[in-house]
Amino acid sequence: MTKYVYDFTEGNKDQKELLGGKGANLAEMTHLGLPVPPGFTITTEACRAYLRTGAVPETLEVEVTTAIAGIESKMHKRLGNEKDPLLLSVRSGAKFSMPGMMETVLNIGLNDVSVAGLSAQSQNPRFAWDSYRRLIQMFGKTVLGIDDSFFSTALHGLQDRKGYAGDLDMTTEDLQQLVVEYKEIVKAEAGIEFPQDPRQQLDMAVEAVFNSWNTDRARLYRRRERISNDLGTAVNVQTMVFGNMGTGSGTGVCFTRDPSTGHTGVYGDYLENAQGEDVVAGIRNTLSLADLEKIDKTSYDELLDIMERLEVHYRDMCDIEFTIQQGKLWMLQTRVGKRTAPAAFRIAKQLVDERLITRDEAVTRVTGDQLTSLLFPQFDKSAPKEIISKGMPASPGAAVGEIVFDNEQAEQRSQAGASVILVRRETNPDDLAGMVVAAGVLTSRGGKTSHAAVVARGMGRTCVVGADDLVVDEEAGTMYVKSVDKTYHAGDLIAIDGGTGEIFAGRVPVVDSPVMAYVSDGLEAALQICDDEESRELVYAVDQILSRADAKRNLEVYANADTPEDAQRARKFGAQGIGLCRTEHMFLGERRKLIETVILAESEEDQQEALRALIPLQEGDFEGIFSAMDGLPVIVRLIDPPLHEFLPDNTALSVELAVKKALGEEITAEETKLLKAVKANHEQNPMLGLRGVRLGLKLPGLVKLQIHAIANACAALQKAGKNPRPEIMVPLIASEREMQIVRDWALKIIKETSEREGVELDIPIGNMIELPRAAIRAERIGLESDFFSFGTNDLTQTTWGFSRDDVEASFFTQYFDYSVFGTSPFESIDTRGVGALVQMGVERGRSVKPQMHMGVCGEHGGDPASIHFFEYAGLDYVSCSPFRVPVARLEAGRAVIANECDLAQPPSEK
Repeated sequence: MTKYVYDFTEGNKDQKELLGGKGANLAEMTHLGLPVPPGFTITTEACRAYLRTGAVPETLEVEVTTAIAGIESKMHKRLGNEKDPLLLSVRSGAKFSMPGMMETVLNIGLNDVSVAGLSAQSQNPRFAWDSYRRLIQMFGKTVLGIDDSFFSTALHGLQDRKGYAGDLDMTTEDLQQLVVEYKEIVKAEAGIEFPQDPRQQLDMAVEAVFNSWNTDRARLYRRRERISNDLGTAVNVQTMVFGNMGTGSGTGVCFTRDPSTGHTGVYGDYLENAQGEDVVAGIRNTLSLADLEKIDKTSYDELLDIMERLEVHYRDMCDIEFTIQQGKLWMLQTRVGKRTAPAAFRIAKQLVDERLITRDEAVTRVTGDQLTSLLFPQFDKSAPKEIISKGMPASPGAAVGEIVFDNEQAEQRSQAGASVILVRRETNPDDLAGMVVAAGVLTSRGGKTSHAAVVARGMGRTCVVGADDLVVDEEAGTMYVKSVDKTYHAGDLIAIDGGTGEIFAGRVPVVDSPVMAYVSDGLEAALQICDDEESRELVYAVDQILSRADAKRNLEVYANADTPEDAQRARKFGAQGIGLCRTEHMFLGERRKLIETVILAESEEDQQEALRALIPLQEGDFEGIFSAMDGLPVIVRLIDPPLHEFLPDNTALSVELAVKKALGEEITAEETKLLKAVKANHEQNPMLGLRGVRLGLKLPGLVKLQIHAIANACAALQKAGKNPRPEIMVPLIASEREMQIVRDWALKIIKETSEREGVELDIPIGNMIELPRAAIRAERIGLESDFFSFGTNDLTQTTWGFSRDDVEASFFTQYFDYSVFGTSPFESIDTRGVGALVQMGVERGRSVKPQMHMGVCGEHGGDPASIHFFEYAGLDYVSCSPFRVPVARLEAGRAVIANECDLAQPPSEK
């Protein structure tokens, strides 16, 4: 029989898949002997069973009863007892931290009778009634789905009527009145009385956690973070400890290092006379941990000792939630803390220097996405700018955008192409959709551990919080800045600096970041533009980690580049070659007319004349690219697009000539011939029609001119003392015969050029694998090919039967909702389908040529998750855009280290 409930004494930190991250770490802290309130975890298996059947497993209810009895025995209290009630909290806790999951429900077990018992037992009636009104509000919002505005309107209405500044001004009588109002709201909005049975409260809260797994915001977050939809969430039920018991009580969140900068020290927020959600929600600005030392030095010293123990135990920066109840410190949660990209690199280097982790582990502690964010520009400090306010820097970066005040505005304006800054008093989980599309987040309340700060750091969003100079009226759509006595409206342009907390009016110029200078110009050049120690620390950290990744990786990193400028940029970023040089753009502009001539030519002589005119132009293109990559391979893809792309649009040309005819204007013979050719070459589905090698077989002169140009450019550069290394790649191959025909042409032209120019030309001839048949027939095609390059964009289209240009906008949203896939297969490789074809192609190709060089040149070549799969599949290189080259270098190193841990399974199944 499946065990669904584990006491905190039974688990450990390595059981995140079963107990969720929160439950596993509560169990770990319990084993370490830290002061953790007793509790138990309902497993992710229970959640999955519930989601499959729509009902709680029958045995779960029995296990929960037993687990409650165990807590009652430890605490000498009983759930629902009228005189001294046991109160519980219910929290969600998936394997991965997910801001989109259900919010906590505190104080379960209180009702109209036990609130009096708690009042008498604690000798603090205000605390008891404050706890009861919190329960009704949390339960109503989170479990019953009541809009929180009903409760907040009642709360703020009472405070406004009595002239209160905040929650702490409310009296016992005020709180009793709120309880009555809150219960009326529950009855009116949910259609039921607020449950008085503590066990019913608990069971309903547990079901609400299970159901929260499939909320829109949870799905949105999982999709963005590429978290599987079938993991499910655990539920943590824990004895309540109270930070809202007046003097000597409080609650806080702390980090063992600064999550924004990575600096060592004491970082965190503390609220006196508050419960845990108050800190995260940012309902009032917090105190610092330094203030806690003055308020309660005993608890402060104990907390610092525990922080040090946890960091050494986890060998990483820890995020800790704690409560102090009348001078007694309790630990409510710990986890490896989310951090900004600069902090991630600095902390990884620090931990190596402190000998807590190895250099290989340091590579795994950062990600390609974090490195990407460090490459973005930052504000130009020397540029004139109008500072209007300043808040707390919560997540670094330079963000410029229009002010928006809610999700709808954010999504509408971002879809229209605008950059937006989401401005709120404070954010909550419902704001996730707006945060996803925003360039930055700005709040007037909260601290470094508020919801806005934590989620923005995890998402890599620029964020400034606690800017209390701002008066944000979300309903009116205004942001009043007291210091400058000015009101800003939705659509106004502002800029925020997440590293300093500064807020500017209008647009602010940006400059390259020191990390961008490092990857393009080297360590010394980057250090020269660093104007503070923090920047220098960051550059040194990136250098240490990226150098280690380069030393560990097996995959070479090439770039996709079509011009000498792109090739040079890629080389500066560390590219070891060009994996995809597209030649299509070389036939556009003024050259397009020559292609039209080739297509329309009535005689072989006319066609050859046009082709001869193109050869020197193509030679110049290739000489520039080969020179920029001197000594490194350049894989040139022969012309690939459908023929119609080199001709006028069928509909536009037909209309144009019809209008001329209607106006009585003369239609020339050339125009008539052009229209005839356009109609003859029109295709219903051109991406599966006359393109790639098929176009080459129809118009062999076009392909041969490209091969001539490649060979001539190579010969010219060799004679000039350079070391060009071109390779010819034939696209859209489906059969060995197609490859054989083009290969024979190429070998003949290369040999003739070599003899004519008196140089030895060694130009490999390979093919792209973009069709499932090519992967299936790889052992036959491999006999005619020197290398394979997997074109995973087209391979994804042809495997799924998707037209990328059409399907992403039309039905992918539904596919995400139905969990057909969690991430677009065009964004990250579909390992079980497209990836299986890649593996098949590798295995079958190498069965005839064991040393055959193989790589990938689709956009997946720059995707971190895909790179891990390509390492596992045994490819030799990945090719990506020049900007992604440093990211691919890092991820290729991370892939080796990660795959060393488990070579039996592909990355997607680990």
